Amino acid sequence: MAPQRKTPSLGQRISSSPFYFALYVILVMLGNLGNTTVIAVVGESLLREPGVVRSSDVILVNMAFSNLMVSLVRNTVVMVSDLGMEIFLTRDMCHLMMGIWVWLRSANVWSTFFLSAFHFQTLRRVAPPVISLHGPRGPPRSLIFGFSLVWSLNLIYAIPAFIFSKNGDENSTETLMLVSSTTRPLMGCIWDFPSAYSGLAFATSSMVIHEAIPICLMNITNLGSLLTLYTHGHARNNAKKSQDAPVVTRIPAERRAAKVILALNILFISSWGTNVISVNYFNYNRGSSTEFLLIVARFANMSFIALSPVVLAVGHRKLRAFIKTVLSRLGTSG
Repeated sequence: MAPQRKTPSLGQRISSSPFYFALYVILVMLGNLGNTTVIAVVGESLLREPGVVRSSDVILVNMAFSNLMVSLVRNTVVMVSDLGMEIFLTRDMCHLMMGIWVWLRSANVWSTFFLSAFHFQTLRRVAPPVISLHGPRGPPRSLIFGFSLVWSLNLIYAIPAFIFSKNGDENSTETLMLVSSTTRPLMGCIWDFPSAYSGLAFATSSMVIHEAIPICLMNITNLGSLLTLYTHGHARNNAKKSQDAPVVTRIPAERRAAKVILALNILFISSWGTNVISVNYFNYNRGSSTEFLLIVARFANMSFIALSPVVLAVGHRKLRAFIKTVLSRLGTSG
């Protein structure tokens, strides 16, 4: 698609506003620091407890890793670009970076859904998914297979981004927005589909595969988890001494986990939904509110990555203990 000329750019509008730029920097740094903390604390506990691997913690590390990669490879680069350090890549490098952006963003969506699906499946098991000292070390093969499927299938989906992209210049603007990539040319890279119809076809498939389907599945698994907890709680009240359902004895812990996952899903759906509305308004409408909605899309795009570690810190015991230790040491040194 031929580049269009349009000034000032979205990045210039945001960087020229101290409030918007300060908020953007805070969200980016919070995403980088928060997800690094989740990986370090939860990952360290997995390594420190030999023979006992909690699948839920492995999934949290995978989700935090995908969040961190998106934040580092995309959001941090956007922040540096807004500081005035513009970098324009070659055509081959744009092929590579556009593919990586789409791959990481798409895998990030499904890694988030993975947490909801796992919790729903755990509640329907007769025992919590913990591997004992007498069993094989490491996460279950089904979990490893699930991770491999998420990352490999999304890499296949990102193949068009490796092909239909090119390098522009400082006056280039996007004529097509994809939620799974970027809301403006980054490092001079723009989409270059053979026709407007093929570009919209790819954008529409992205909207279905990485927006509508994950959100619907998250709602379904969340509702299923809440109904399962209600059923188990009701059964426990009717038969407190029953020995037939070990999960029933874990109702308080599972209810807390369900609340954390529900909060994460609400945060994801609200940020993702705002992004979807804004970007698709750009693709199909191009009305007078386009510039403002793209700014909204940009902040919504990173709000989940920045705020999800905060939600996890509230609900995860080891993260809470780590933060309390850090705060107490800061208070003592102060």
